[in-house]
Amino acid sequence: MQLLAIGLNHETAPLELRERVAFGPENMGDALDDLARSHVATEATILSTCNRTEIYCGNDRVDTGRVISWLSDHAGFGAGELERNLYAHADDLAVKHAFRVASGLDSMVLGEPQILGQMKEAFQRASAAGATGKVFNRLFQHTFSVAKQVRTDTSIGSNPVSVAYAGVSLAGRVFSDLASLTVLLIGAGETIELVARHLREKGVRKMIVANRSPERARNLATAVGCEAISLAEMPARLPEADIIVSSTASTLPILGKGAMEGAIHSRRHRPVFILDLAVPRDVEPQVGDLRDVYLYTVDDLQNVIEQNRDLREKAAQEAESIIDIQVLRFMRWMRALQSEPLIRTFRGQVDSLRQAELDKAKAKLAKGVDPERVMEQLAHDLSNKFAHHPSQQLRQADIEGNPGFLSAARKLFGL
Repeated sequence: MQLLAIGLNHETAPLELRERVAFGPENMGDALDDLARSHVATEATILSTCNRTEIYCGNDRVDTGRVISWLSDHAGFGAGELERNLYAHADDLAVKHAFRVASGLDSMVLGEPQILGQMKEAFQRASAAGATGKVFNRLFQHTFSVAKQVRTDTSIGSNPVSVAYAGVSLAGRVFSDLASLTVLLIGAGETIELVARHLREKGVRKMIVANRSPERARNLATAVGCEAISLAEMPARLPEADIIVSSTASTLPILGKGAMEGAIHSRRHRPVFILDLAVPRDVEPQVGDLRDVYLYTVDDLQNVIEQNRDLREKAAQEAESIIDIQVLRFMRWMRALQSEPLIRTFRGQVDSLRQAELDKAKAKLAKGVDPERVMEQLAHDLSNKFAHHPSQQLRQADIEGNPGFLSAARKLFGL
């Protein structure tokens, strides 16, 4: 099987383009089914986060052009429009890319741990949709094992940082005293939970979490110690918020310019810091045009994140060495798969020969032939038939002057 990892990320494509290519949880199963129906891949997994969309494909012969065409159709791009923003890695390079992504070496925040959980979710969805098989099951379990080893054996996770952490750090630059502020959190996923926990560490006492699912909002509120409301209640609570952080899976903006204009008026123009961590965006871009509103998206966090990068470079080098070794191990397993049909055929042939000779021996015993003679004849016939074809090929190789074949035969037969 050939492997391919193809996609785009924060380094190759702007936010506007990543929004168009993103897959939501609600359409992931249909997308995986369509990949299979289109014969683009026999095994596949789609990873879609705020910073990247990647398709991992496995097929007898992967056609990169067909994968690009399929992705372009999904996002509504014309031929060639998307291609310049994509990267593609085949076989061992695809495996290495998967290991690096899961280990946080390809993230906006070097070494951030959140991507591993997102990759596990992507694999679980693909597995539940029946889109993975023997190779991808092994590939992703190996990927998760490598990421764990990198975390354990290097300091890549020291001084933990993430997009959530970077966002909270940026808020600390806008406001000198975070503890006295009110924070509105929109969404109840892992990113929002991370933001909430970082804010708690900064001393923030009042947080409100709004989510479409009241149950999920209550669960998060219980976990981090804050108030839970529904999205329907959110407009009335906007004027209270000094900081708004949003990260949902909505395909349409949740917070519009009109709602924020009303909130700013009620606040008598006290400043509001808004951090939109969603892709597609939760906050209309026009909100950033309002006075007293400081709107930042995931791309705006790049400068904050760069300051943390130097702290992890040495650990990243150690991680790369671990990954290189593990890529070799996985590819050895992949190559071994190629010999399995040959081994099964060989064993089947041997079993057929054994059974045929055993049947002859039993027939002789049934006729009363001396058992010792039967056993001797069985052993003689088996050894002769096992050795006949290899002996012929060895003689032919000697006649043709093929020392490579003779050398391989010595290794094969342990001579």
